[in-house]
Amino acid sequence: MGKKILVISTSPRMGGNSETLADEFLRGAKEAGHETEKVCLYDKRIEFCKGCLACQQTKKCIIHDDAAVIVDRMRQADVVVFATPVYFYEMSGQMKTLLDRTNPLFPGEYSFRDIYLLATSADEEEASMDGAIKGLEGWISCFEHSHLAGVVRGTGADKKGDIKNRSEILKAAYEMGKNV
Repeated sequence: MGKKILVISTSPRMGGNSETLADEFLRGAKEAGHETEKVCLYDKRIEFCKGCLACQQTKKCIIHDDAAVIVDRMRQADVVVFATPVYFYEMSGQMKTLLDRTNPLFPGEYSFRDIYLLATSADEEEASMDGAIKGLEGWISCFEHSHLAGVVRGTGADKKGDIKNRSEILKAAYEMGKNV
């Protein structure tokens, strides 16, 4: 039986470069027989964490917005994949805001073990992704049963659609999905 894979596209831009990588990952995972779901944040309302820590007792957030449903889907997934554009050498603000809102996961049971990152940047240097990777690794370190299983570095993708001209990067995302 295949794994339950949740891909979270965190870009504020519909159909952007990081979402294109997400779609390639999903295509590979579906072909390999996995159950897949994609959630896009560009049409979601996700407020900032208030730091009240009520969720540590209740396992639910006091804020009623779209984050609660996404966090619950994360809890049930075997694999969580984040797709993000890199802004100023870091993950998108939307991704960071969502990660902060996953605090209700911390005190309970969760299924995810493998975490993947699909990142795109205008910068040609692979090191331009290091901040986003480090930020995600900080989050992962709070979930002792999980680890960073893979990263696709989609460099040199400045304008919307540029990643479609980078066949080797698209193939890497597809192959990663196929080999989850």
